Amino acid sequence: MARVGLTAERLTRAGAELADEAGFDQVTLSALARSFDVKVASLYSHVRNSHDLKTRITLLALEELADRVSAAVAGRAGRDALAAFADAYRDYAREHPGRYAATRFALAPEVAAASAGGRHAQLSRAILRGYHLREPDQTHAVRMLGSVFHGYISLEAAGSFSHTAVDSQESWDWTIDSLDALLRTWTTDTTTADRTGR
Repeated sequence: MARVGLTAERLTRAGAELADEAGFDQVTLSALARSFDVKVASLYSHVRNSHDLKTRITLLALEELADRVSAAVAGRAGRDALAAFADAYRDYAREHPGRYAATRFALAPEVAAASAGGRHAQLSRAILRGYHLREPDQTHAVRMLGSVFHGYISLEAAGSFSHTAVDSQESWDWTIDSLDALLRTWTTDTTTADRTGR
């Protein structure tokens, strides 16, 4: 019998909070049961297992992050949009480190297809439209932005930039300026094949 007050949504949100506090890797049904002072068996009416719980947290985080990025870039273009896009990801990662880590959790293809993951790609393409990139360059640019921003955010969170004289914010702004300059000056009439000689 389901314990009164426990729902899949409540457990998911509690799991997301636990992820932010202890780390996404530390989210298990056992840990969640302890936080509610119940037995693990009490959770099975709402979530199947720890993987199911992590999947639910991932879907929540992807939705929250997409909403935040969408609001940040609305009405913006060019470098302004690029910076708002990047800052939204970085701020979310700082405020919700466990949930941000959850956005990298591997989802089953059918689950991923129905998630907010597609919105993130659409948002990336929306800001890139202002740079007039054609395919396949636009896809390359989506992957580049994701790699650069996630890489920077991950290194910063790990403390990799805390022992240097140059402020991390200064490097972040420099990175955005450099990406903006690259995208503005990209030669759109030259194909990838032409550039690589293939």
